[in-house]
Amino acid sequence: MRYTVQAVSRSRDQNAGFEELAMPYFGQLFNFACWLTQDRAAAEDLVQETYMKALRGFGSFQAGTNFRAWMYRILRNTFLTSQAGLKATASFDDEDETLPEPATIETPETILLARFEEDAIYRALEALPVNFREIVLLCDLEEMSYQEISQALSIPMGTVMSRLSRARRAMRALLAARKEGASL
Repeated sequence: MRYTVQAVSRSRDQNAGFEELAMPYFGQLFNFACWLTQDRAAAEDLVQETYMKALRGFGSFQAGTNFRAWMYRILRNTFLTSQAGLKATASFDDEDETLPEPATIETPETILLARFEEDAIYRALEALPVNFREIVLLCDLEEMSYQEISQALSIPMGTVMSRLSRARRAMRALLAARKEGASL
């Protein structure tokens, strides 16, 4: 009896520790999952599966390492092994192009134009292949460092930097193509 109580007690402590570490990242992980899957229901399933896998593997998590990167790695790997993740692969390789600077004076017209530009950015981000989209999301929206991204995606830091450069170049090309199509 005594050993059973200790095992249950230790398990509860482990679950409580997991909950304290994991729950603050729920919104960020869900947002990232929405961008990866491009479907809210699939994102909900992906996050749920991520948390289940993370809870099961919490005993292997090394205290003192980056828990956030660990959770993102589990989510990404879960996505990549899913049907949606297996379908999403491609690459872009275009030349650098510069975008015009946004207007700094806020008028109703500039606010409307900013909304159109924001929408164009979101559509361009959705059009990127997953490996580029995830780098841009983690770096620019989640504000993760290159080192955190490297840990989360299990790739070298040099690959993070080069992939981010190519992803941003592809974004610029997509935005330029949309702008040219809109002005015709």
